[in-house]
Amino acid sequence: MATVAQWIEGARLRTLPMAVAPVVIGTAAAFEVDGIFHWVRALLAALVALLLQVGVNYSNDYSDGIRGTDDVRVGPLRLTGSGAAQPAQVRNAAFLCFGAAVFFGGILVLVSQAWPLILVGIAAVAAAWGYTGGRKPYGYMGLGEVFVFLFFGLVATLGTTFTQVLQLTWPAFVGACGTGLIATALLMANNVRDIPTDREVGKLTLAVRLGDEGARISYVLMLALALLLPLALVGRHPWLMLVLLAAPLCLVPSWTMLKSRESKALIPVLKQTGVVGIAYSVLFAAGMVITVLLRP
Repeated sequence: MATVAQWIEGARLRTLPMAVAPVVIGTAAAFEVDGIFHWVRALLAALVALLLQVGVNYSNDYSDGIRGTDDVRVGPLRLTGSGAAQPAQVRNAAFLCFGAAVFFGGILVLVSQAWPLILVGIAAVAAAWGYTGGRKPYGYMGLGEVFVFLFFGLVATLGTTFTQVLQLTWPAFVGACGTGLIATALLMANNVRDIPTDREVGKLTLAVRLGDEGARISYVLMLALALLLPLALVGRHPWLMLVLLAAPLCLVPSWTMLKSRESKALIPVLKQTGVVGIAYSVLFAAGMVITVLLRP
């Protein structure tokens, strides 16, 4: 029987900042439209995102565990692979998180009247399970990064904005791409660490397909592009230049990715990338809000 501490570790708290980041950006983008912070809707969106992220983490733990992918693994505890919890318990924990996400997502849709997001929510839950679950998990085909960019970048950010003002904006789209790239970089760092074991069990992640060197370079390029994208909006939103303050936070994880060849050395990169994601979202949001407040 897994302890409470082991269940918390299995939830992979290092990944949770990237669930909140798109909600912060989406809320700031909505503020530009009507000058109001819709706190209740933002909190509901954040809760849905966090529940989906934890659900994905438990789902991956379960699916990889029963496939034997986690039998030899460097990194945080895997509940199923280590035998700390029964596979059915981990699977049920994932389903419980998905169910709670659907419940609170339903409340959000009801409050916001954003009815089209019902279908988006169903797709998000299906994508969360299908990453490593089912007969043909897309995470094993090198498509994990594509879906992370789509759902933890575009869908989460634009969905947040839409539930608040029932429209989308260019800043919301640019911010969605930026936070999506950082989330994808986090997944890439995780998968670079696991290249040897994933290759052995036939888990052909994008990192495996790109190769060690190519995957490491792609991590750095994702962070760089995320920082540069908001500059396309500085003509109308000059304070978005604030996102460049997150650049120093990218230096250590980027250097580690490029230079360190030990798998264990890459573990801190996950937390560091999460910090980059939170800093990016806060700076992007601050840039949006300051620009709006200072407009004549």
